[in-house]
Amino acid sequence: MPIPPNEPYDFQDFVKIVSDLLGPDGCPWDKKQTHQSLTKYAIEEAFEFGEAAESGTDQDIQGELGDMLLQVVLNAEIAKKDGRFDLSDVVQGIASKMVRRHPHVFSDQTFASEQELSKSWEQIKAAEKQAEGKPKDPFDFPLALPSLISAHKIGKRTAALKFDWNKATEVLPKVHEELQELEEAMQLKTKDEIEHEVGDLLFATAQLARHLDLDAETCLRKANHRFVQRFETMHEIIRQDGQEFSTLNVQQKEDLWQRAKQRLKAQKNTD
Repeated sequence: MPIPPNEPYDFQDFVKIVSDLLGPDGCPWDKKQTHQSLTKYAIEEAFEFGEAAESGTDQDIQGELGDMLLQVVLNAEIAKKDGRFDLSDVVQGIASKMVRRHPHVFSDQTFASEQELSKSWEQIKAAEKQAEGKPKDPFDFPLALPSLISAHKIGKRTAALKFDWNKATEVLPKVHEELQELEEAMQLKTKDEIEHEVGDLLFATAQLARHLDLDAETCLRKANHRFVQRFETMHEIIRQDGQEFSTLNVQQKEDLWQRAKQRLKAQKNTD
């Protein structure tokens, strides 16, 4: 039976705990995991961290960082068990990358603007891929990314190749154009064509957000959170009024929605 280290634990203690989980007397579930089987958990933990960072407490953030760290160490220990690489190789790789990509910090190189700094970052990344023998690809990011994040990245990459609008006011007519095409598709066309136009509208809107120095994924996530918060507040109000939501008509529900918005606004102003 593995003996756990004494508290308080440090990083090396944590690595040993994970190693023991994968050892001969470890956890059956942990021992059968692979990089592929753990992928969904890593993605879930990243999203849970994002939620904690936006609306959670310091304790929530700390906990989610720990869950993400578990995924890093667990994957590294699985590779070590197979004799492919270990945690020190992971640390060496990311440390080297950070030093290499920050010449303005770790050397005497300077940049006149943040735009020049960003351009240097992309050039260093491109040189790294060339050295690794990877083909040049302007869209070298995971296709499994959330679609609004992908749209943002596509826009950034095409902007670097001088295929982009110059400012947000030039993107807005494109959004209006896509909305009009969606309205036409809804009247006359098939579901596939409607889906096509909805996609174009979302893509154009993501590019508008990018030109406004906003991230479309973050904008939508916050909008989702506002909607859920308002809807839950609606139900809180109706319980206090002694009514049932299912008995309300459309106008009563709209009035309730406005009351929920006002209540949340008042709460925010008193915080």
